Amino acid sequence: MKTDTTSSLKKLETELKLRGFSKQTSKMYLFYNRKFLEFIKKSPDDVEEDDIREFLAYNMSDNSLSNASIALIKASLKFLYMDMLGKNLALVRTPKASKKLPIVLTRNEIKQLLDNTENKKHRLLIELLYSSGLRLSECINLKYSDLDLNDGTGWVRLGKGSKDRIFIISDMFRKDLLEYKEGTGADGKGYIFNVNGRKMSPRGIQHAIKTAAERAGLEKDVHVHTLRHSFATHLLENGVDIRKIQKLLGHSNLQTTQIYTQVSSEEIKKIKSPLDTL
Repeated sequence: MKTDTTSSLKKLETELKLRGFSKQTSKMYLFYNRKFLEFIKKSPDDVEEDDIREFLAYNMSDNSLSNASIALIKASLKFLYMDMLGKNLALVRTPKASKKLPIVLTRNEIKQLLDNTENKKHRLLIELLYSSGLRLSECINLKYSDLDLNDGTGWVRLGKGSKDRIFIISDMFRKDLLEYKEGTGADGKGYIFNVNGRKMSPRGIQHAIKTAAERAGLEKDVHVHTLRHSFATHLLENGVDIRKIQKLLGHSNLQTTQIYTQVSSEEIKKIKSPLDTL
């Protein structure tokens, strides 16, 4: 009996949940598999390698899609047709996702960002993101109960890959958080960054960071992840062991963390140009 499209996508959704994929990744896998089936107009059981090649080629002809997007489409199809349905599909080779170096703020730019943020909640956001290296989703879901202010540590609960991990709390953030609680009359329960008791939205946090960067007159494209990149790079420049940085960031692979060795200006400055050694 052939599997219809709706049933196939439902099974895909269930499998993604069982394997612990993030909501965003699951959403994109479902989206691209739905688009693929609409494109080929076939039952999933009848899909052949040429169908996948044709769909990938079609998307690669769209100049608005990056290599990373093409890689995501391929991964989405591979998961359903090879991992789940057991089809022996070689899959067409596609360009590798370009590995751009992350944008990093200097220490002075971080200071400018903080000095030009008048909203106390938004300043706290920037302090936390830069001082801890948290991801956007981790910051949104952070609760007062996840912090041990006396010990100077906090816990990310079920972060990326459904893993718990510890992070450091800066003295400045601790002091400002206590003042914020006292000034707003917060009861120290629930989400730290909330609007009327409900956690802030990703868009709300991104907008707060963007606004702060504009007020500070920063020309760099600043996002939440820019603060995470800056956290890692500055720790590296301070001489912190890269494996400790890996643990603080929650990277499962050391190679992911090693990219920060390529963006550290302090490390680059230690290298003497061959012209000056003549």
